[in-house]
Amino acid sequence: MGRVLLLNASYEPLALVSDRRAVVLVLGGRAEPVAFRAEAPVFHSAKLDVKVPAIVRLLHMVRIPRWARTPPLTRRAVLRRDGGRCAYCSAAADTVDHVIPKSRGGRHDWANVVASCQQDNLAKGDQLLDELGWSLPFQPRAPEGHLWRLRHLSEVDPLWAPYLASAS
Repeated sequence: MGRVLLLNASYEPLALVSDRRAVVLVLGGRAEPVAFRAEAPVFHSAKLDVKVPAIVRLLHMVRIPRWARTPPLTRRAVLRRDGGRCAYCSAAADTVDHVIPKSRGGRHDWANVVASCQQDNLAKGDQLLDELGWSLPFQPRAPEGHLWRLRHLSEVDPLWAPYLASAS
């Protein structure tokens, strides 16, 4: 399954969808193809051959709710936000840590959770950074905008670049 960039009616990027979802949107009259890859895959049916687009645009404007702009706090999301690096030593991170431990009244929110390597997470335990003499190189905060996931893609289709650049 490939990925297709889904644009709002105003050409604002909304999400990545599967090939199948993009074709269903186009055939259902809810979206129009914007661009195709040079060697685009083709879906076949008994009476129809449909070339899979690289970018589709919705025909009607979709409003993005305010709550959808702040992503849910998950381990994967924290590791992505911090670039897969430990906030304490910059080694490869494989877990997350509460800067102010929950046992000391720390909250489970974006401003208090950072990516950490297992060694530093165990060494820190339930202590505060001041007690260890450690400091953070950045102030943790929630990723901004609903497109933060798209900014960290390892493989971005060159056809998507003009639309993603305007969204950053």
